[in-house]
Amino acid sequence: MRCIIARFPFDLTKSGVLASMKGVKPEAVTGESVIIGRRHYPVKQVGEVITRQDRRDFSGGEVIRAMTRLGFTCRSAYEAAPVPQVSHASTPLETASALLGGPSPVGL
Repeated sequence: MRCIIARFPFDLTKSGVLASMKGVKPEAVTGESVIIGRRHYPVKQVGEVITRQDRRDFSGGEVIRAMTRLGFTCRSAYEAAPVPQVSHASTPLETASALLGGPSPVGL
């Protein structure tokens, strides 16, 4: 599929994007992301890999538009991860530890 990213035309395919992102370690996602395979990649990282351009040369919206048209799932910065449910009344320290995915500080 022909896509325009940063005023340059690219012929992208879903299999081509999968091959380009194979072996690329995802950076930490702080904003918009694209799910490729089972991994969540920041939009700018995907754009940089598939276009071989500097991240400042294109917008995240251009990459999201192209990835959506190719059939990839894109997530906005506003979709928050689900908060783990705590079964008992917890202290602020226990809540913060649970949100960060660490062990419960009970018994420390």
